[in-house]
Amino acid sequence: MTVREITASVPTGPPPTWAVLQRRLFDELDGAWRTFRDRYTEPDGRLRFRGTIDDRDGADDFYEAFFNWPALYRLGGADDLLPAVKLHWEGVTRQLTELGLFHDEFERGYDWFHQGEALLMFYGICAADPADQRFRERAIRFAEQYLPQSPTGNYDPRIKAIRAPHNGSDGPRPGLGPQWDDRFGGEQSTMRPYGLPLHDVPGIAEWNDLADEELAVRMGHHMRDRLGRGDTAVNLAVTALVVNAWLYDHDPRLASWVREYVDAWREKSDAAGAMPDNVGLSGKVGEYHDGRWFGGHYGWTWPHGVHSVGAAALVGAISAGIVEGDVDRLDLARRPLDQVWEQRRTGLRSDPEATRRPGWAHAPGPGDGRPVNTLPTRLGLDGWFDHQPAQVAYWTWLWWFGMRQEDRARLEALRDHSGYDWTMVHAFRDKEEAGHEPPWLAYLDGVNPDYPEQALRMALSQVAHRTALMAADEKGAHDMGADDDGLDLHKWQRLNPVVTEVLTQLTTGAPQTLYNGGLPLARVRYDDLDAARPGLPPDVAALVEHLDANGTTLELVNLGSSRTRRLRLLAGGFGEHLITAVHWNEAGGAYPGDSHDHHLTAGGEVARSAPVQDNTIHLTLPPGRRIRIRLDMRLNARQFAHHTSPTTSRRP
Repeated sequence: MTVREITASVPTGPPPTWAVLQRRLFDELDGAWRTFRDRYTEPDGRLRFRGTIDDRDGADDFYEAFFNWPALYRLGGADDLLPAVKLHWEGVTRQLTELGLFHDEFERGYDWFHQGEALLMFYGICAADPADQRFRERAIRFAEQYLPQSPTGNYDPRIKAIRAPHNGSDGPRPGLGPQWDDRFGGEQSTMRPYGLPLHDVPGIAEWNDLADEELAVRMGHHMRDRLGRGDTAVNLAVTALVVNAWLYDHDPRLASWVREYVDAWREKSDAAGAMPDNVGLSGKVGEYHDGRWFGGHYGWTWPHGVHSVGAAALVGAISAGIVEGDVDRLDLARRPLDQVWEQRRTGLRSDPEATRRPGWAHAPGPGDGRPVNTLPTRLGLDGWFDHQPAQVAYWTWLWWFGMRQEDRARLEALRDHSGYDWTMVHAFRDKEEAGHEPPWLAYLDGVNPDYPEQALRMALSQVAHRTALMAADEKGAHDMGADDDGLDLHKWQRLNPVVTEVLTQLTTGAPQTLYNGGLPLARVRYDDLDAARPGLPPDVAALVEHLDANGTTLELVNLGSSRTRRLRLLAGGFGEHLITAVHWNEAGGAYPGDSHDHHLTAGGEVARSAPVQDNTIHLTLPPGRRIRIRLDMRLNARQFAHHTSPTTSRRP
């Protein structure tokens, strides 16, 4: 089939402010990641670090310093960013192997709340360059560690469960590691805000009881024996690892495993009438928790509750949707979100119970002391507790992937009862580089027209802030761990100057990737035809103005004054959507509207329409020209797949 080719003809006129800011952000990011590289990494790509790591924790922090760098390249970052990212991945992987945390280029065995975070960098590289055979081989080898026939023994096909909360290239690793298996003492100040890991250990009723050495040992042994074996809900993040490999050549073994594992959790959820967080080695929910469906490692009780369970359920449900090409398994993700929604209450942002206090400090609501709607994040023997504002990202992903009206209703109820203005853009950047979903959603609904400019200015300020922090870091040129100031493995994450949330929203029409192991999805993505690489070409800015279950509206602008730019628009981050028709504007008349006229009308222009029946169109943007496009789509009508950038001859 011949690819539909369209040429922009409408003069740009005064350049749109959003487009100018977007290209400036690309430019600022290009300098910022180089500054980080020069100050904090070695020539072979590893981070400047000297010392040892005495427990299983920490590997994720090394990769998280670069988690969104592949995403920036795929959006249109510098040509040399991709080889730099690969160099850093390989350097860090060697570094972690030398530290004893990795074997065969993979985590020896840790929980998937953290492994999911670490793998974002890897998934991004695979999506950005599927033709790289080294990473293809790695993706397949990593995924096969979880198939029933794998010598690692991570998965038990008899009970359709992963055998331990800590798992990886060494197979299921019993317990939680030397840090906690022998004792869990009250001196751990960083863990105190989360409270007791288990609420039913004899003699231990509150945190201060852990000051008694005998009780600290007792807690550690209970954690080892009850939290350190069997399956746990956060293991659902493994499905993204397997899907990432499946996207290369659609191996039916991989798809079958994803389907089987997700359905096993769905069946357990249906039987419990709730999303469980633990499964024993006999296959029974609650086997080590007196039959309770809550209490497992990184589950409902400790330490993060819905923050970990909800994210994993979304990753699992979306992974199954990718291999199946439908959204029928989203019920798995709805369950935990509905559970906490049913327990909502009106509270204060200054609630002293909140375990995620830094997140509260930047929450997009009114000032401290003002009432907002809060949801419980955790569940213990005494009921639901730890009320906090909802993480809107989870409800956003539920609606965005499925485009179901029932999930849209959930999102609207969340908005209507939130207690704060969803059009406000607040300047913050947390670890997950997410949190600005409310004003973005309001923009897509046509009620927050200034969001692109405000969000881009906010993103630019965040880049400047982190660049200034790097410049002020007197120890930046020295190895971390070389002095006695204490080891802070999160320092690299706090200084990472790359920001991609706003660019992802505005150019691809997608939320920021789920931080605990999501794949890089998009409503639309772009390839530079002349450079034969992914991302927007130089000088070109893109803005997704609206999306719904039937299509997408976007605008593209060539801000350049001399070069014609050619690009491929691919429907879906993995080419999964079918474009059935395209409507665009040409100089000369009035654009016909559809149900979203405010996004499609452009006075003084002529309307054009054409059938497509493909997941691709090619666009030519002469200098100083723009185009507004409405794509009619059938969502998920094609098989998800890694797509290489088309190789084309360069034009002058």
